[in-house]
Amino acid sequence: MKKKIYSIKEMFDSISNEYDLINNLITFRSHKKWKKEIVEISKKIHPKKILDLATGTADIAIELSSIENCRIIGADISSKMLKIGQNKIENLNLNQKIKLVKADAQNLKYNDFSFDIVTIGYGVRNFTNLKSSLDEIYRVLRNDGLLIILETSVPSNPIVRFFYNIHTKFYVKIIGKIFSNNSNAYDYLESSAKLFPHGEDFKKILLNSNFKDVKTEIKFFGASTIYIAKK
Repeated sequence: MKKKIYSIKEMFDSISNEYDLINNLITFRSHKKWKKEIVEISKKIHPKKILDLATGTADIAIELSSIENCRIIGADISSKMLKIGQNKIENLNLNQKIKLVKADAQNLKYNDFSFDIVTIGYGVRNFTNLKSSLDEIYRVLRNDGLLIILETSVPSNPIVRFFYNIHTKFYVKIIGKIFSNNSNAYDYLESSAKLFPHGEDFKKILLNSNFKDVKTEIKFFGASTIYIAKK
């Protein structure tokens, strides 16, 4: 298991410099709008402390900083992604609101009931042990706290799915080859997006991990989904 964790870490380290650019190209910048929607969902419960797991270059953590009287911790296993995120935070003078830490979702160094909300943007499918990670998230959430996940999914409509497959098989790989030093990483990201359980299947996983009131918001004709679950 340690070897697998290291390989995921190494992969994200290797694509850290171009990660934001390629995200914009792959989603046509739509991911920025969906991340803002995570903030709007979060604001409804007036959180004081949020954990943003798989924070990457800290996009969601930075968006969450607009919530008044709220501290955000962004956690990731990739040191190089965190370094880029820290540069953004310093440039925006957000050091007092956001703290970035290197951490593994399976072993969070926080007490029970530490956070009002846990957010994850395009990271849950990379967890090496999904059940253990969800158990840890459940542990550190306060009662009635929210887990908000933005993740890739596969469109259910066959016509939309046809164009989605073209997009992922050709466009994403071409973008990876042109702009990335590690185009193999985008082969992995493309395949993991298709293999990861989504929609009703992922809702069942969340319910089996003791979360309740699981809701979904479909984005980009089903190519991404926001999941909202309560402890």
